[in-house]
Amino acid sequence: VQLQASGGGLVQAGGSLRLSCAASGGHVNTYTMGWFRQAPGKEREFVAAIRGKGINTAYRDSVTGRFTISRDNAKNTVHLQMNSLKPEDTAVYYCAARWSWKVSGSSWSSDDFAYWGQGTQVTVSS
Repeated sequence: VQLQASGGGLVQAGGSLRLSCAASGGHVNTYTMGWFRQAPGKEREFVAAIRGKGINTAYRDSVTGRFTISRDNAKNTVHLQMNSLKPEDTAVYYCAARWSWKVSGSSWSSDDFAYWGQGTQVTVSS
């Protein structure tokens, strides 16, 4: 599957952005789809995930209640709605896909995602 991320930009603190991840060569309801982000000088970190053919979602603690991941099967796209953005959300955001949901008790690792899109820059000004 090939993934194409879009929707990044510059926004003031408290604002909103919606990222999109369009898939081709595979369907988003076949995979667990995820979003990661990487800020300058920092490691890539998990943001959110949604289970293929299911309703399970997962979020990192710092975005819970502000970000929502969703899937549009008809458009073969996954979205990340980001509200109440903070300067610390500034990063390059990547969408990714893996074959299965995370094993209970384990952590979300970028190593477990086999497919990656290019990043989209999100910059939140204070």
